Amino acid sequence: MATDKTGKKETALESRSAEGEKLYSPSAARNRDPIRDVIVAQLAGVGSVLEIGSGTGEHAVHFAAAAPGLQWFAGDPDPSARDSIAAHIAGSGLENVSGPHWIDVCEEHWDAALDVSYGAVVSINMIHIAPFSAAEGLFAGAGRLLRPGGKLLLYGPFARNGVHTAPSNEAFDASLKARDPRWGIRDLEHDLAPLAHKNALRQDIVISMPANNFTVIFVKV
Repeated sequence: MATDKTGKKETALESRSAEGEKLYSPSAARNRDPIRDVIVAQLAGVGSVLEIGSGTGEHAVHFAAAAPGLQWFAGDPDPSARDSIAAHIAGSGLENVSGPHWIDVCEEHWDAALDVSYGAVVSINMIHIAPFSAAEGLFAGAGRLLRPGGKLLLYGPFARNGVHTAPSNEAFDASLKARDPRWGIRDLEHDLAPLAHKNALRQDIVISMPANNFTVIFVKV
């Protein structure tokens, strides 16, 4: 785990505060309500939700609290994130959120240990701060796990048809690639549409979100 100029621990692309095992993400605090509103509207009735790359776990408990009809399964490959997820779940008192799982979508057939199908797979702000193999693995696993009509929901910055949607996203993409050349903002049409087609998923809806982000929903055909 890296440190920023103030000496604070940095996870992913931001400094996070801590309270015991619980980590708190500034970006999660900013975006959780807009994403919650989409999830409540778009995932109603799907039943079980598998969240990939849950980070601190704040999103998981926030969404589960807002949508008691969903059974939310959260986790992350990072040990400190899993500790935080477990602490947030324990502190929430909610019965419809569980975890943490250890899933790393870069591992081949990461879904093999899961013995149930899911109504939805959710991944928030993950595929641009990971190798492209993470996107490939995410789509492949979702294609196997989701039952027909199930949804893969992605949130984050995306390019469209080879063009960034805002100058700030173009600068962000350059900063990501400077950190790790395997990272970068993915293009919906050029990068993700082929993965969806390969894995029996179709792009269903693209929702504009604050700060030049999108929620993108794919449906299992």
